[in-house]
Amino acid sequence: MRKEVIGPSQLFAMIVLFELGTALVVPIGLKSGHAVWLSILMALPGGVLLYLIYYDLYRQFPELIMSGYTQKILGKAIGWPLSLLYIPVLMFNGSRNLREAGDLLISSTYDRTPILVINAIMVIAVMYILNKGIEVFARTAEIYFWIIMIMGLVCNFIVIAAGLVDVKHLFPLQADDWWDALSSAYPSIWIFPFGELVCMTTVLPHFNKPRKAKRAGVMAVILSGLLLTFTHAIEISVLGENIYSRAAFPIYTTITLVNVANFIQRLDALVILTLIIGVFFKMSIYCYAATVITADLFKVQDYRKLVVPVGVIVLFSSFMSAENYTSHLNEGRAFLKYILPLLCAVIPILLFLVHHVRKRFGWYR
Repeated sequence: MRKEVIGPSQLFAMIVLFELGTALVVPIGLKSGHAVWLSILMALPGGVLLYLIYYDLYRQFPELIMSGYTQKILGKAIGWPLSLLYIPVLMFNGSRNLREAGDLLISSTYDRTPILVINAIMVIAVMYILNKGIEVFARTAEIYFWIIMIMGLVCNFIVIAAGLVDVKHLFPLQADDWWDALSSAYPSIWIFPFGELVCMTTVLPHFNKPRKAKRAGVMAVILSGLLLTFTHAIEISVLGENIYSRAAFPIYTTITLVNVANFIQRLDALVILTLIIGVFFKMSIYCYAATVITADLFKVQDYRKLVVPVGVIVLFSSFMSAENYTSHLNEGRAFLKYILPLLCAVIPILLFLVHHVRKRFGWYR
């Protein structure tokens, strides 16, 4: 069976779409108040550093996904159960992304449609693309990257042209604001969305030009960080800190205010489409990572056999994990504080350090 490969531009597109995902739509870094945009900028260097750690582990073990080199570095007795922890976490995070997409669609457009139906349609699309393989998925990302960029430019330009932006909502920045921004950046924004790139450790072994993975990935992380900074700065400047912090989906609230000469209105369809595309790619990568790690740990030759079971679990988890959206957000804060830092940052950094110590002293057999 031919090995599936992806190129630099495809990896770049996948990372940008994955990073934007739901981070464009939901409020982040609320602790930093009106300095959310500054928090994202502060978290960006840490996000680049995390990617470089993932990249270094990939260069040391170019043929292995994360579960493979975890067992190689720490031994099977420790590495296998440690890798097993990633499977439920990845599926759970994928289901959370699906839940956020379903809630926005119901609150904005499909108020009479059961959330199960909406989420099921998206999961079916995810299962279809994953059955086609990672190469087809990467080519699809390359196309939709430009669609997202064009829609983003159009939306931001129209919001600015409508005269909704008030930069007074972004300034001034007092000494306390800088500290709040830093404490919000680490670990909150550092992990979401930058730390979530741990999923890409399952994609990198398919890269056809290993030497270019570093540049493509770093540029993608920087671009996505700058786009998030600009987008959330626009939202804050339009809505103000108070409304931004209380809005379930600030970008949707922002775009509904657009009214240019009583002619250009109702651009919320572009936001809905952006969310659907972003969640589709983010959830697909989460499901792919969970599927290939499961296949690796349990010696399943073709990961496609596990796509449907993983998709079904993600689907039912999306509307069973929390009773309502408020509970969903509270659950997410606890998950972001206690679980994700361990799997996205602590374990990869530990693997990086242990590997280089063992390599330095020749402790590999």
